[in-house]
Amino acid sequence: MSHVFRRFVPALGLAAVSTLLLAGCSGAADVATAVTAESSAPTAAIIDNCGTPVDTTAAPQRIVTIKSTATEMLLALGLGDRIVGSAFQDGPVPSQWAGTDIPVISDFAPSQEAVLALEPDFVFAGWESMLTPEAAGDRASLSGLGIGSYVAPSACKEADYKPAKLGFDDVFAEIEEAGQVFHAEDAATTLVADQKAELATITPDDRSLTALWYSSGTDTPYVGAGIGAPQMIMEKLGLTNIAAGIDDTWSSLGWEAIVDANPDVIVLVDASWNTADSKIAQLKANPATAQLDAVVGSRYLVVPFPAGEAGVRNVAATADLDAQLAALDIR
Repeated sequence: MSHVFRRFVPALGLAAVSTLLLAGCSGAADVATAVTAESSAPTAAIIDNCGTPVDTTAAPQRIVTIKSTATEMLLALGLGDRIVGSAFQDGPVPSQWAGTDIPVISDFAPSQEAVLALEPDFVFAGWESMLTPEAAGDRASLSGLGIGSYVAPSACKEADYKPAKLGFDDVFAEIEEAGQVFHAEDAATTLVADQKAELATITPDDRSLTALWYSSGTDTPYVGAGIGAPQMIMEKLGLTNIAAGIDDTWSSLGWEAIVDANPDVIVLVDASWNTADSKIAQLKANPATAQLDAVVGSRYLVVPFPAGEAGVRNVAATADLDAQLAALDIR
């Protein structure tokens, strides 16, 4: 299923949904089989989310969000008052969405005990790995407790659901689907329209510049590869990603390969645990990378960590990086 996040299927009877979830339905074929068996049921809004059916008939009212992308999606849709707790925030909320007092239950993956203590009716996770027995609880167990769950579609890992290559249309579809799941369709429509208008103002650079998206790592750097949000953003900027040939969202890439590529600019991910400044210091201290043209010329672009994952911050981040790129002295 390429570049299609919204897959609506006929409503499953409650018994069928429970059976699917308790069985840990993990693939499109399982969902499709159950849908066929219940084809005579009344039509309602069931979304196939990473292989798990999500009933969107009732609007979630007490939501736990995990990862910044999930929290900020709801804030951007005007639903901050429904968030009863958040976890694994990757950085501060942008000023335009700040102001809602949201309890933080964990700086990293929350335990199921911490999640259940908030008495939520729904868990929204930015990573599929957050909905496991080792974290907030697997989706079948949560369902058995009457708690719905949803994963950002761009984070689905199975081949039938994982985007072959992320594009801005996928991000917009994700916003629209969130609007349906959380009953904020009008807000989602407005948000998408605004972001499309902002994206249209960005003209790709025409100088055939190459770039490295440096996320983290010291001995071996972790970089933005060829199919995720970093690649999507760099393409819009007119930058050629030196790691574009790696068929993954993120990947390790040896310093030797980076030195050989000698990128014109380096995009530095700014995170509290690995700041842009610390990366610059490391690049300058390493005799090999200190000679890179981008390091010698201080040709850096800086992006906040949460903006590098698929979500509501991608368009604004692209516009900001575009302005930074235009300000660089590249001869």
